Amino acid sequence: MSETISEPTASTTPHRPSSFWTLAIGSIGVVYGDIGTSPLYALKESLTAASAGGALTHEMIFGVMSLMLWTLVIIVTLKYVLLIMRADNHGEGGTLTLMALLQGVMHRRFATIALLGMAGAALFYGDAIITPAISVLSAVEGLKLVAPGFDPYILPLSMVILVGLFVVQSWGTAAVAAWFGPLMLIWFVLMGGAGAANLLGDLSILYAINPLYGIDFLLHHGHAGLLALGAVFLTVTGAEALYADMGHFGRKPIQFAWLVLVFPSLMLCYLGQGAMLLAHPEKLENPFFLLFPEWALLPMVLIATGATIIASQAVISGAYSLTQQAIQLGLLPRMEIRRTSETEKGQIYIPRANWLLLIAVLYLVFAFKSSSALASAYGIAVTGTMVLTSIMAFFVMRKCWHWSVLTATLVIVPFLIVELIFLAANLLKIVEGGWIPLMIGAFLMVVMVTWRRGTKLVAKKTVRDEIDLNEFIKTISASSSITRVRGTAVFLTGNPNSTPTALMHNLKHNKVLHDKNIILRVATEDVPRVAESERATFENVTDSFAKITLRFGYMETPNVPKALAACRPMGLAFDIMSTSFFLSRRVVRSAAESEMPRWQNLLFINMAKWSDDASLYFRIPTGRAVEVGMQINV
Repeated sequence: MSETISEPTASTTPHRPSSFWTLAIGSIGVVYGDIGTSPLYALKESLTAASAGGALTHEMIFGVMSLMLWTLVIIVTLKYVLLIMRADNHGEGGTLTLMALLQGVMHRRFATIALLGMAGAALFYGDAIITPAISVLSAVEGLKLVAPGFDPYILPLSMVILVGLFVVQSWGTAAVAAWFGPLMLIWFVLMGGAGAANLLGDLSILYAINPLYGIDFLLHHGHAGLLALGAVFLTVTGAEALYADMGHFGRKPIQFAWLVLVFPSLMLCYLGQGAMLLAHPEKLENPFFLLFPEWALLPMVLIATGATIIASQAVISGAYSLTQQAIQLGLLPRMEIRRTSETEKGQIYIPRANWLLLIAVLYLVFAFKSSSALASAYGIAVTGTMVLTSIMAFFVMRKCWHWSVLTATLVIVPFLIVELIFLAANLLKIVEGGWIPLMIGAFLMVVMVTWRRGTKLVAKKTVRDEIDLNEFIKTISASSSITRVRGTAVFLTGNPNSTPTALMHNLKHNKVLHDKNIILRVATEDVPRVAESERATFENVTDSFAKITLRFGYMETPNVPKALAACRPMGLAFDIMSTSFFLSRRVVRSAAESEMPRWQNLLFINMAKWSDDASLYFRIPTGRAVEVGMQINV
């Protein structure tokens, strides 16, 4: 695979001052939407678990508060902001990016890395389903404080908001994204200000900064301490977004926003809630909203609802990006991908993924009915993803950064130990709802493994039935019985050295050959985007045949006609109106003796039926596409 050069991204190109501030404010809205709404429920659920239905004591408040503060410091600040964000692939981040980064340097163990990447991606989908449900529910539940009689309407109102959120996805986020940053900026300022005001009422809560309070709490509270620890992890849900969204805003703007605004606001908000509960433990019913005076409750509920919608939007957009990466890396079938912005490459919409997410989210809201019930299902997916990220980051340090085993171990193992403890604590919630993200992750893992394995079998059988291209060209060049027709024919293939099946069938059944024939291979590189100067390689085989390879990054949607038009300076006389694209449409059938188990074989066959047409995926006009059917038994 030839080396490619990706176009400059936010993390690799220095920003002008104005650009830096725009990106920093933008990151506050998109990157920190999820973690920024955690104060709505994190402390409440942690202390509820710690007290186990009994009286809330000062010891519990200090212990849980200490655990929450140090979780933010260790996992978010030290691990993600200062360490993991260095592991970028041409500016892009995320679990599948780590997988792509290691693909070129770990040939022997890449199967293991691929499994880790797929598992991380599958768990992220679990997080993407739970986040909108718990975030919107927790915000709307604040209306009970304003009007207690509103309780029966919380569930339907939450579902209406969620349906509206998913419906407007097809419009694109370009128009509303400009509002995300300023709105979340107001949210963090109000949240930090309210926390600071309550903190001044009892500064003794600052003793919770001492980590010994958290350690002592865990040592003396047994099972309740572990349950509380599982809830404490709600504090950092959304931390993975710092890394996953790095390509949109760049490393430095994201780091700046965290250190200057987000982290201080979260610290003040949690400390303020703790100080308030020291004096009024009865306010554990909803400590976040009770930080504010009664006259500010309704405005804060409305602002919180807006903040949770933004948080949900962020994770939905992340699911689109992850789906696009998975398709390009061969982990999922082709799906329609629509670009919703002419200027922002990251703004895409995937209809099929959108509606599947909506169905799953509405089911969770209907099944659990409250944010407290959903909190039991939250955390496992996030902790699992973080553990896998740490393991893959270790290999990046060894293979890409060339660190010694000792150095990489000393850096990663402390984070891994902390995350494994959190994972163990969250696993205690499996019976209460934690099985849901595990079930979602397991199902998606099976889907990705099956698609990857099935496509490899199809490719192997296809190559076995094809003949060498050079031999084919020699044979037809010596034949005088073949009718030549004007125009250009483009034959898509996965192996440019073999004769495409579509070419063989066209010649066999139609008895014609075009004046110009292009054997086209579309390759997905291990980088997010490929520079236009590196997009295509062109090779003239004979006067009638040429080979072209088009390269796209795993964050790009291939546009074949546009890329071929850009090949004109190389000598390709490309005219879309005189060009026909021939594609092989494979109909997959079950073989009498398959290399896959029967259940996996049936799953792959059905997934192949769901896959979108290649002409749609490669942006080939339907009037210029000719599909040649063929049957393959797997």
